Amino acid sequence: MKELIEYIVKSLVEKPEEVVISESDNGMATVIEVRVANEDAGKVIGREGRIANALRTLAKAAGAKDRKRISVEIITKEER
Repeated sequence: MKELIEYIVKSLVEKPEEVVISESDNGMATVIEVRVANEDAGKVIGREGRIANALRTLAKAAGAKDRKRISVEIITKEER
């Protein structure tokens, strides 16, 4: 699932080299954290959160097959 989310997000953003996807699993639940540059956050979230919701729906559907709860969190990187 992590690879699919990474592929989709990198296709959407201007700076794909700054995309970092991490996955943490604690038994029945998996959290996929998507870190993007501040200027790319809007592209990943989409208008009214449509793209973010689509990513979450895709992850939940894939997790339902394995009876796992998967959530996707979008985090922006702070500029230094």
